[in-house]
Amino acid sequence: MLLLAALAALNAASVHAAAAGTFDVLSMNVAGLPAILNGNGESGDKTTNTAIIGQDFAKFAYDVIHVQEDFNYHATLYVNDNHTFRTATSGGVPFGSGLNTLSNFDWIDFTRVKWATCSDASEDDCLTPKGFTFMRVSVDDGVYIDFYNLHADAGTEPGDETARAANLQQVADYIDTWSIGNAVLVFGDTNSRYTRGEDGTRVFLTQNGLTDAWVQDIEGGVYPAAGAPALVCPDGVPPDADCEVVDKVLYRGNAVISLTNTGFFYDTARFLSSDLATLTDHNPVRVEFAWSLSATLRTSDLQGGPHGTWFSDLLSLPAAPKASVLTLRGGARLDSVAITLTSGASFVHGGTGGTAVSLMLAAGEAIVSGTLCWGVFDGDTRNFYAQFTTSAGHTLAAGTMTASCATMTAPAGFGVVSFVGQDGDEMDQLGFIYAKQ
Repeated sequence: MLLLAALAALNAASVHAAAAGTFDVLSMNVAGLPAILNGNGESGDKTTNTAIIGQDFAKFAYDVIHVQEDFNYHATLYVNDNHTFRTATSGGVPFGSGLNTLSNFDWIDFTRVKWATCSDASEDDCLTPKGFTFMRVSVDDGVYIDFYNLHADAGTEPGDETARAANLQQVADYIDTWSIGNAVLVFGDTNSRYTRGEDGTRVFLTQNGLTDAWVQDIEGGVYPAAGAPALVCPDGVPPDADCEVVDKVLYRGNAVISLTNTGFFYDTARFLSSDLATLTDHNPVRVEFAWSLSATLRTSDLQGGPHGTWFSDLLSLPAAPKASVLTLRGGARLDSVAITLTSGASFVHGGTGGTAVSLMLAAGEAIVSGTLCWGVFDGDTRNFYAQFTTSAGHTLAAGTMTASCATMTAPAGFGVVSFVGQDGDEMDQLGFIYAKQ
């Protein structure tokens, strides 16, 4: 009966992603601290202002919105918005981080991370568990972009500068661990300016290879000099975007996904009260993106759970990769996956348990589909079973089938050449990297 249930649940039809598309993002500090603690400089009642913000989110149909300071008026914001996918609040002051996401796209692997360093030198930054969030957003089938939302330490006292630089460094280090080989978008309230050299904002460029959309689109790719006068925006609605705000949008593509900034905007004029007053003391930042997929590399959806260590073979693939030998290890669950390429390059993920089985591919043969089944073990979702099929009809399987399975098929003319996912002593999460054959 279990096998029949598994086969019934099997997603045998693989839907491939579009080759290109567009989306926009918005970063907005919604000034949701209780009015008794901080008025944030905006006029009007905070409940009314928050309701208008939520209505405008829905009206302008932004694809992905990161909000900061979404504390004590969270319910009002959400009841006035209509985005399909939204994070659950972590609580008001002093329990929550104030970070939330509203999106037209679904995501996996959502995580909240608290700052390791905070400072109360000039602001009450240690009052709440501020930090950043991470999520792997699916803009299409098999098209994942890692999104980060952050709210860094405020103020300009030496303690603030030290804490803020540590905050941004913490995000940069997290990207190096959890977004290896991935397309990345970081946007939120950095509380930093490029003209303040102590802030450490350039770490995203120097360490992670991210591009600041404002610098690229408005400043012609030239970063403001550290120590230069601040490029402060005027009060109210800025006449243009030729002034620097602390709300940043930074991005990079990867070997599969090309990301292009097609427009940077301050959307302050879209968020005004009935008497044309601003609703928050931050200028909402919108960036429009175009994306396209590589003609030679693609990735599948990810199956399993967000446990273990993230890995990606994308950065290590040779030119024109082709699979030569596929090896699986499994028993009660899927222990490991391995591929050796015709170039001699080899990729192994997972542990050494279970029984090993191998399949040697003939010249011109490619791995064209893979079935993964997952379940729960020791409280974590893991991959229990894998079966791969080649263009010649040969199959290789390991592990134990469960009632939750999916089959992922390579695009026409492509084959599986390596993997992305998370592992430990077994396979926790797994996806396939396809290459043109």
